[in-house]
Amino acid sequence: MCKGLSALPSSCLEKAKGMRVKLSHLAEKQDWGHKNRAHEEKPPQDLESLLNSNMGLQAFRWFLRSEFSEENLEFWLACEDYKNSSGSKLAPKAQSICNQFINPDAPLEVNLDSETRESLMDLEAPTADTFDEAQHRIFSLMAKDSFPRFMRSSYCKQPLKALQSTTCY
Repeated sequence: MCKGLSALPSSCLEKAKGMRVKLSHLAEKQDWGHKNRAHEEKPPQDLESLLNSNMGLQAFRWFLRSEFSEENLEFWLACEDYKNSSGSKLAPKAQSICNQFINPDAPLEVNLDSETRESLMDLEAPTADTFDEAQHRIFSLMAKDSFPRFMRSSYCKQPLKALQSTTCY
């Protein structure tokens, strides 16, 4: 954990408190999402399995955060939430996703090709599948780039230990 707590900025202390709460929650759920206890400690072998596992998703999120690249996962999750929204909520959620991830000056801008990005810039009547192509492209990017690095990392091999050793900046 952090050394010399009094010398740390308050933002670091707040982050540490938040991590403590999250870690205690993770400690209660040390299951990768498998029903068979023999596989309880084995990490998922593909990105889809990882994203369908609460423990795996949390470990992957912390790994991406450590690399300052969590925007792809956050976008993918926002798209999943969007697809499961009712018709009346699609337009405001679509606008929020564009403002947060798609627009060139978005705070969590994802890396999309110009054709995909432009197709999303002028949404007039969003549908449940509006973001499917962009979500697929980001999933592919994570599967080819972030996921293999995650699988080699301590976040995958020992997720709780890796999360507990995260330092403050």
